[in-house]
Amino acid sequence: MTIGQLGNAWQITRLGDAQVICANDEWCLTLPVASGAKYHDAQISDYKTTGDFHNAPPLRLSLKARFAGELRGTAGFGFWNHAFVPGERGFRLPQALWFFFSSPPGNIALAKGLPGHGWKAATFDARNWRFLGLLPVAPLGCLLMRSRHMYDALWGIGQRALGVYEVLLDAALLDDYHSYNIDWRADGAVFRVDDSEVLRTDSVPGARLGFVAWVDNQYAIVTPQGHFGQGTLAVPQRQSLYIRDLRLGAL
Repeated sequence: MTIGQLGNAWQITRLGDAQVICANDEWCLTLPVASGAKYHDAQISDYKTTGDFHNAPPLRLSLKARFAGELRGTAGFGFWNHAFVPGERGFRLPQALWFFFSSPPGNIALAKGLPGHGWKAATFDARNWRFLGLLPVAPLGCLLMRSRHMYDALWGIGQRALGVYEVLLDAALLDDYHSYNIDWRADGAVFRVDDSEVLRTDSVPGARLGFVAWVDNQYAIVTPQGHFGQGTLAVPQRQSLYIRDLRLGAL
């Protein structure tokens, strides 16, 4: 399905002062200059509620994207289970396959050897049996992870249980149009940028997910050591995500 074929199926979200415009088959998702006093989110998705999720493997997402402005908050595109949105009630253990950007002070540091922010290709599946089995000992695990020795020895188990697989991408990609693909199969996923493979994983969510593309001004802190936090950031200059040639189709 292309932008035109989807037609009115797209759900447009404008929270705070965010803007969403589609012209000449190009989406422009924008946050204007704003304070950090409230949440701003420019978003398109293919679902109204979590009951509308219909994306399942074998499926391919392809699009071209670029960003403009100094990004403050998070942004990206791909598939997720609408785990949490500021201002909405409820929280679900997150599942995602996506290209994801986070700026400091955001720190989602769940992949060993990688920073907790930046432009990434990533998977996440906190609803699989491995992680659910570890939940009863999670508080103790967070305390153990505060020892560098224990973190080095044991966090690989926690990362695999969460289904976290990431690769840090070159931040220079953000400034110009590049092509992005996710091939999602029942037994794994392949992420490509400009037709070059950047991430391959055999760990993928087993549930239907929704497509989302967004730019917002929130940040989150989640670390193996049990550090958690979230908030909203000031937007010192206009920041945008531009998307064209968006397609979702069976492999």
